Amino acid sequence: MSALYYTALAMLGGLLMTRLTRLAKLPNVTAYLIAGVLIGPYVFNLVGSDMLEGFGVITECALGFIAFSIGDEFKLESLKAIGKPALLITLFESVFAVVCTMSITLLLGFNPIICIMLGALSASTAPAATLLIVRQYKASGPLTDMLLPVVAADDATGLIAYSICVSIAQNMVNHTAFSFAGTVLLPLLRIAEALLLGAVLGVLLALSHRYFRSHTNRMSLCIAFVMIGVGLADYIGLSNLLLCMALGAVYVNLWNESERILGCIDDWTYPLFMLFFVISGAQLNLSTLPKVGLLGIVYVFARFGGKFLGAWLGGGITKQPAVVRNNLGWALMPQAGVAIGMATMVLKQLPAEYSQLIQTVILSATLIYEIVGPLAAKTALQRAGEIHA
Repeated sequence: MSALYYTALAMLGGLLMTRLTRLAKLPNVTAYLIAGVLIGPYVFNLVGSDMLEGFGVITECALGFIAFSIGDEFKLESLKAIGKPALLITLFESVFAVVCTMSITLLLGFNPIICIMLGALSASTAPAATLLIVRQYKASGPLTDMLLPVVAADDATGLIAYSICVSIAQNMVNHTAFSFAGTVLLPLLRIAEALLLGAVLGVLLALSHRYFRSHTNRMSLCIAFVMIGVGLADYIGLSNLLLCMALGAVYVNLWNESERILGCIDDWTYPLFMLFFVISGAQLNLSTLPKVGLLGIVYVFARFGGKFLGAWLGGGITKQPAVVRNNLGWALMPQAGVAIGMATMVLKQLPAEYSQLIQTVILSATLIYEIVGPLAAKTALQRAGEIHA
């Protein structure tokens, strides 16, 4: 069978599952993930593992468009209203997640290298799941306004935490001395490079609209630039999420009619996002759940506890309304693509005795977070009274 057949099978599986999950009032994201698990190689094997490897271009492209869409949340007028509070809340919830996960696992006597890396991986959330839930239920209000910038900035803090912690872990494995330049400055430089390159592409995209007047041509340019951004990031070794996020942020601030074009791109990308979640679900191996034991359970609860406590404290310090303080932590529960991507990178950067266990914990936690997390995010928006569909 051709790749097109399996692509169609994945889309149909996701759509059909929404008919069942709707009866239980579950978000579409959860339906797509469950459909992926069922048709994937670890349950009914309708889509084999070899075919999943060929879907890599779909997942990379989807993550690029997810980041580009989240860049829309960084409009200057929005940032002026919630910029500092969003930044402080992001800092609090990310740092608390890292510290809680790292300290609790260390206190329970697990290997320090594994504890450090799990702490680093706990910072990131799943922008794709959050974005899809907000769109599905047409959510709007103070919680939604705060949630999307925080989720977007989470990827930056997650990448910074990962870059620093993996350098520390490598020093511990190799018994080498700590280097501030290599451990801290170099990762920050790579993040700055991704943001700068994305900003340059955003300027070029806005300028190109002067020479292409039709709406469809401008939409095509946006799609092309996002794909160029993903390709360049992979080629140079930068974060395609941060690059595309900067691309989207600069574009929406330079082009006045960007909202209209982004609205059409949202319609175009929805099937792509659906495929991304079905493929992500197909990659989840249910047999890994029993292998992680206490470490996996501790990671799931410690990460969420840190996120919730950090968001609550950050909301209190920045004097956010109660609907934001009490619900933001629940909406930050999902974790998927970024964490899985970084866990895969661990396989190349640390010995197998550490990296395989780390990856197993993250994949198992992702299975839990991506099924329970979207429901928690929907419930949080519901409690805040911001669901309008």
